[in-house]
Amino acid sequence: MEKKWSYKEYEIQEGLKPGSTTFRYFFVVSEKGMKKSNYCIWIKDDALSRFDESKNFDRIISSERETWSKWVKQKIDEQDFQNRALKFDKTGESEINLSEMDEHVTMDSTEKSER
Repeated sequence: MEKKWSYKEYEIQEGLKPGSTTFRYFFVVSEKGMKKSNYCIWIKDDALSRFDESKNFDRIISSERETWSKWVKQKIDEQDFQNRALKFDKTGESEINLSEMDEHVTMDSTEKSER
């Protein structure tokens, strides 16, 4: 994970999914060393240009990280520790519960795992 920070009594590690060619930026929230939840920013390929014309992952992270961090803090404040993704596609954005998906978004180096 690229960055580490704290909020309230939680530790947050964040970074791009290792080896992914699709934009998946994770926030892993832990309490006293125990993982509580994963929050993912998932930008589908057809929406990348909304954030950066050249589709540069680093520039997207630099410009949007603060907004995404606020989303994570809101989830912590709400005590919502379900694994969630904020998914952006060509039609807009939606928040999804990752455990309810047929196709899981994970931190593993593989692109996806089936239920």
